[in-house]
Amino acid sequence: HQLLTALLSLLPVETPPPPYSKASPFSPPWTEAWERSPSSCNTGGDQRDTSLVRPAAKDGHWCELAYWEHRTRVGRLYAVHGAAVDIFCELPQGSGFCLGQLSTAHRSVAVHRARGKIGRGLRLSREPGGIWAYNRSEHPIFVHSPTLGPPGARGQAVHKLLPGYSVKVFDYERVGATAGGRALGDGPSDPHSVRISFAKGWGPCYSRQCITSCPCWLEILLDKPR
Repeated sequence: HQLLTALLSLLPVETPPPPYSKASPFSPPWTEAWERSPSSCNTGGDQRDTSLVRPAAKDGHWCELAYWEHRTRVGRLYAVHGAAVDIFCELPQGSGFCLGQLSTAHRSVAVHRARGKIGRGLRLSREPGGIWAYNRSEHPIFVHSPTLGPPGARGQAVHKLLPGYSVKVFDYERVGATAGGRALGDGPSDPHSVRISFAKGWGPCYSRQCITSCPCWLEILLDKPR
């Protein structure tokens, strides 16, 4: 017993996923091939990428959330101060960022359908060393993060996260090594941002090549650790 305890003490320590997760901390549920978005993907129009126009003033939040429908940002940035936040569609499915309260003049049929699949949405939690996302909805969500791909991978990786599972969507230790790992021509990108599409994936395996073609998606703008 003492020998086993000594051997276990030599194993590398990894932060476990949040307790509500089905995912194993040692075998992430990779269910989607790594995908590279083409260089033509950008927010376009007069809606600039919010990750590049972050306000300079800080009020103690660790991230801000921007909700998008196709190429249009809907509502204001939502600042997160607590250790975790729920992003969902309709009350009373949680307390946090309620997307159902964000109104816009024009919504396509595709957006209405996608919004109907958000349901309980997802939970973001700030854990030691990184940020975790837990899919609380009944449909997959699709995640792009500069630290989610395999080590040394080039281009943009999209990961499919099934209902009831969680994954570390951002690793503070890896961001420095991956900041310069984008393929040339991918356009501007903030190494401290994560993008999540509800129910609809994008990339070479889908009819939607860019995240701006997804009906409903979320941009997570992380503050750099100090």
